[in-house]
Amino acid sequence: MAIMGRRFALFTLAMLLLSPVAVSAVECNAIDFGAVGDGKTMNTEAINRSVRVCAQHGGGTVVVPPGDYLSGPVWLQSNITLRLEQGAVLRGSTDLKDYPMETEPWRGEGEPGHPGLISVKNAKNVAITGRGTIDGSALAFLLADQVLGPDEGLIKNLTRQGEDFMSPKFGTSYGPFGVPGGQYAGVRPGEMIRIRNCENVLISGVTIQNSPNWTVWFSNSKWVDVLGVKIQAPATDRRTPNDDGMDIENCRYVHIANTNIWEGDDCIALFGVEDITVTNCTLSSKSAAIRVGYNGGEIRNGVFSNLVIHTSNRGILVNVRAGGVIENLLFDNIVIQTQLFTGSWWGKAEPIHISAVPKADANPPGVIRNLRFTNIMAESESGIIIYGTKESTIQDVVLDNVRLKIKPGPLSESYGGNFDLRGGVTPQLSVFKHDIPGLFCTYVEGLKIHGLQLVWDDKLPEFFSHGIECENFKNLEIDNFQGKQAQGQAKTSAISLMNGKGVLILDSVAAEGTQNFLTQKGVTGGIILDNDLSKARVAISPSSGFTSSGNVMPKTYALETAKAPGAK
Repeated sequence: MAIMGRRFALFTLAMLLLSPVAVSAVECNAIDFGAVGDGKTMNTEAINRSVRVCAQHGGGTVVVPPGDYLSGPVWLQSNITLRLEQGAVLRGSTDLKDYPMETEPWRGEGEPGHPGLISVKNAKNVAITGRGTIDGSALAFLLADQVLGPDEGLIKNLTRQGEDFMSPKFGTSYGPFGVPGGQYAGVRPGEMIRIRNCENVLISGVTIQNSPNWTVWFSNSKWVDVLGVKIQAPATDRRTPNDDGMDIENCRYVHIANTNIWEGDDCIALFGVEDITVTNCTLSSKSAAIRVGYNGGEIRNGVFSNLVIHTSNRGILVNVRAGGVIENLLFDNIVIQTQLFTGSWWGKAEPIHISAVPKADANPPGVIRNLRFTNIMAESESGIIIYGTKESTIQDVVLDNVRLKIKPGPLSESYGGNFDLRGGVTPQLSVFKHDIPGLFCTYVEGLKIHGLQLVWDDKLPEFFSHGIECENFKNLEIDNFQGKQAQGQAKTSAISLMNGKGVLILDSVAAEGTQNFLTQKGVTGGIILDNDLSKARVAISPSSGFTSSGNVMPKTYALETAKAPGAK
């Protein structure tokens, strides 16, 4: 055995010495393979050669030392760690010719496209680590003097602003920039880091910035860890369309922690994932900070905790449009700040948006059920939306200990007062005029609202309305609600219910200045129990269909209920 071991060692040493560059079986320095970090020399072949040689010797670490390394597509392999040392920049070429069209589609469907800067496929034990930077040179592939117009098919006259919706007179400073040939024409490099059909993947410590397309895309992979990473688009002030921070498609066992993402499009987008945790992250997006679901795919068993979402168009988006199931997700200990932005970014400042809407091709949407939102502090220029449909009722959502403050913003009149259900829906449902309650829900079953504290700022536009507005519901529960209607809206209510069956309202308080605590139409099986309604002008209107007990009523209660239809 000793002789055999010695022979193997001598053979390995001989192979190393016969290599074009003598390397260690553990570490390959890209400079030893011809890489030059002067910001001018193309290093595509040098870096790929270092990967190949390292892989040929059983794997190890490819080291990129300090310097500015211009490169085209880099292909990693199994058992390879790409380590970017402090001061190292791996910079994508600014010439699309350096990203030659692939002969086969990366996804296995559709048309072939251009690769991105780093690709990994059918590999195990792959890592990208270090304190260096990966830069995608986004501005080289954008039209910085143009702004993308409204989505195709959007009907401006359905919006509150009519033909003025998205008018340049309201500003264009938020982008998004134009793209040669159109937003989806494929005339820019593909996803900047692509990882497909892989196991045991780690991205740690690096800064990833200025992506011209999706930044990091995980597809059909498992055991994925993203730790202590910065993903950002500072050079474009977050004006790159489709520059999602991370897109995760059909993956399992994914863990994202201690990461900062500052992008134009979605920060973290899930299109099929099971068993995922996202924790201790700071997120900012002109679209959605967290996007869960869209067009098919199974998404289940996830925890999103200890997050700060700031300067975002949407905070948390959970949506289905065509097939798929979204279930068993927890969102806990999250601070959210959302605002309106100019441009064609999807969303209208909702801190939480949940929707199940059929696509324009009339295929039924998927299913959303078993979601929990706890310990949420939100400050927003819009309200929470839970928008189910006849085709797909949203089931078993819990909002527990949520504080929402709604305030005006500089774009409230020019962009606000609309619901935004893009994309893939009919033009009539894309963006349309709708008053904005603190919480709106329709076609929901088993919704529980526990400990919602709703605060309205002064001088809000008139389209802000009810505190809670819910219609087409079953088994609704509201307890420990503190709030009222928007300031100065005498015809609205703290709670407005329509066309529902089974509702329990208890241990809630009508805030100072409440006009109507509860208005309802077409509701049966209602119970209102142990609430302090003394500061409301009207408690329940009309009271038919409700059983009331233990409530502290306003002085005008007897007079108002006497006027109600059917009152005895």
